[in-house]
Amino acid sequence: MKIAYTIKQKTKIATLLFAVMACTILIRILEDKSVESMNRSFVSLYQDRLIPATDLFYIAEHVYAKKYALDGFLYGAGADGAALKREFSQLNSRIDALLHKYERTFLVKSEQANLLALKEQLGTVKHAEQLVMLRTAADGLAAGRLLHETSGREASKNAMDQLNELIRIQTQVGAELIDDSAFMASRSKFYSVLQITLAVFIGVFIVAIISASNVVNIRSDKFNLN
Repeated sequence: MKIAYTIKQKTKIATLLFAVMACTILIRILEDKSVESMNRSFVSLYQDRLIPATDLFYIAEHVYAKKYALDGFLYGAGADGAALKREFSQLNSRIDALLHKYERTFLVKSEQANLLALKEQLGTVKHAEQLVMLRTAADGLAAGRLLHETSGREASKNAMDQLNELIRIQTQVGAELIDDSAFMASRSKFYSVLQITLAVFIGVFIVAIISASNVVNIRSDKFNLN
């Protein structure tokens, strides 16, 4: 009877230890997944949010530089159409390179839609610039200024508004990624607390089983002595 009881108690302890091991492995797997997800969020925050936001800022800077150059050509002294065309060509090449780089990042649906709209607006800006240059060459600065004020400025403004909207989306998605990372960090902390709690609970349970086993053994020894 004593041997059977001892085997039963040892079986309970072994089962509990196996449960601890299984739970520990499971929690460890969940923690690794949380850390991996958190790492992906931080990488995406850098590669798909921070760098593209910087690229959008440079695109906006180049668009403004073209507007400033055209204003200088139309309203400044000593206008040089050939120099302005070369400057436009350089700035447009930089903008196209930045747009191509931006397209290769991860874009949410709203970004994809706004990127298409931005491309259209930038194309409109290029077309307006070309028309202003042609009008100026054909009819003089006064005619070029009039066309620029009626259509060219509006095209540049629309392009800048579209860029600002993309930057706003970048900020919004970046904030969502930070919230996701904070949630995953809290979940990883919960797993750690759960693991410790489970280990303490099962440890106390094992001690209780061993204590009960010792009491039974003592009573059995006393019975045998009697």
